[in-house]
Amino acid sequence: QVQLVESGGGLVQAGDSLRLSCAASQRTFRPYAMGWFRQAPGKEREFVAAISWNGGTTYYADSVKGRFTISRDNAENMVYLQMNSLKPEDTAVYRCAASRSLQMQATMYNYWGQGTQVTVSS
Repeated sequence: QVQLVESGGGLVQAGDSLRLSCAASQRTFRPYAMGWFRQAPGKEREFVAAISWNGGTTYYADSVKGRFTISRDNAENMVYLQMNSLKPEDTAVYRCAASRSLQMQATMYNYWGQGTQVTVSS
């Protein structure tokens, strides 16, 4: 079983940057594609970004293209989400997740972290 723990959230102003981290529990993390999702109160869960198991392919939601970058370090069992030029509409709980295939559909992810809060003020 893969256990995921997010960190790095916080309260920032519009235009600031944050880097979220997701730590996996074991080396079996490596074969999994990884994704980041977010959910704000009263809204549906939204796909943010995903990365293939070897880091060779990435997907991004249109709303974050050019601002967010997903990356992974398999030697350290870590996945990251670098968030630049943050906007108030980025405010949400961010969760990382693991899937057996690279995709954007949340229901196809097998393991989920508990989430970390990102709040962007104007």
